[in-house]
Amino acid sequence: MEEKDLNTETSYKTVGNSFQSEKGGFAKSIILPFVSGIVGATLVMGVCFSVPQIKNKIMGEIQTGNTTTVGSGNYTTSSNNLVSLSNYSDTSVGVAEKVLPSIVGIQVEYNVNSIFYRQTSTATAEGSGVIISEDGYILTNNHIVSNSSSYYQVSEASRIVVYLYNDPTEYEAKIVGTDEETDLAVIKIEKTGLTPAELGDSDQVKIGEFAMAIGNPLGMQNSVSSGIISAVNREITDTDGKNYTLIQTDAAINSGNSGGALVNSSGQVIGINTLKLMGTGVEGMGFAIPINDTKPIYEDLIQYSKVKRPYIGFSGRDLDEATAKANNLVVGAYVVSIEEFSAAEKAGLRPGDVVIKINGTSITTMDELNAIKNECQIGDEITLTIVRDGQEKELKLTLMEQP
Repeated sequence: MEEKDLNTETSYKTVGNSFQSEKGGFAKSIILPFVSGIVGATLVMGVCFSVPQIKNKIMGEIQTGNTTTVGSGNYTTSSNNLVSLSNYSDTSVGVAEKVLPSIVGIQVEYNVNSIFYRQTSTATAEGSGVIISEDGYILTNNHIVSNSSSYYQVSEASRIVVYLYNDPTEYEAKIVGTDEETDLAVIKIEKTGLTPAELGDSDQVKIGEFAMAIGNPLGMQNSVSSGIISAVNREITDTDGKNYTLIQTDAAINSGNSGGALVNSSGQVIGINTLKLMGTGVEGMGFAIPINDTKPIYEDLIQYSKVKRPYIGFSGRDLDEATAKANNLVVGAYVVSIEEFSAAEKAGLRPGDVVIKINGTSITTMDELNAIKNECQIGDEITLTIVRDGQEKELKLTLMEQP
């Protein structure tokens, strides 16, 4: 899917990979549109004088005219009310110099199969990554190294090349682990002495504070943009129907920024850029995964090559009020099928049951059920309240590890 112009409807897009096909006709008609769609990424930043650390310095420097106190800073009210931006500039320069050595450019090769045209081609993509250890572990987005859509099947990356800051050497990387649910992945290069990024506390991020996005947009390595934090805990559903809770920023974002860093005024990484909003009249709306949310994910990926999650073992669908009434059922999570040898099967859950509570908490959707389940640990016993043949019933089961 190509990036939408001003006549298109609004949609959330991952923006990270800038694809190029090695086959002509197919590339123009299929790969290029596909490329921009799976490209995914996000960055964000803006400029805001309300940032406490920066405002007090900037507003305290005046040129001419009368001075009026604003908070702890001063500004000029004359017709020549020019404000010095030297301190703001120094902050941006300092942050960039600190973080750039910890950000990498990523180039990926894929085999792409068109379901509609039944053709196969090779495509390349650009992305970004954040160094998290001196011995070569790099955090990035899953959609950079593995992706698919309803029209295309993309193989796991067949080749990954990493470019370090101020280093022309191509470093071959291997995939350590991927997690589609959170859109995170870890790759590794065989090199030591790298500069790992300093990670901040995304729970402390404030709306309006300084932010800088650093990445590899359109293959232009070591690019930075600055702005502000526009929102926190923003609930977003992407074009694949996946739900995320993200940091919103107004920094410019382009294909190739996926997997790059969103950093604060101290040069600490507070997010991994992953999504942007595109559409008619849309400008400056990007989103990043809070860095605190990534820590247990990349730790599992490094240790186990996957994320260990508790597992019930059934597939289901949401039953809204209209559907439930039309089928003489109740609102909840409708059980479609049960997986063999799963906790659900062992507990006696059956297709056609409707789950209405988990551990005593009412739920109406599968997302709500999974959110509560994911707060539990593998091996925990939980209670599902179901409705079967019009009667409520409780089932106890022990959560297993997701295969």
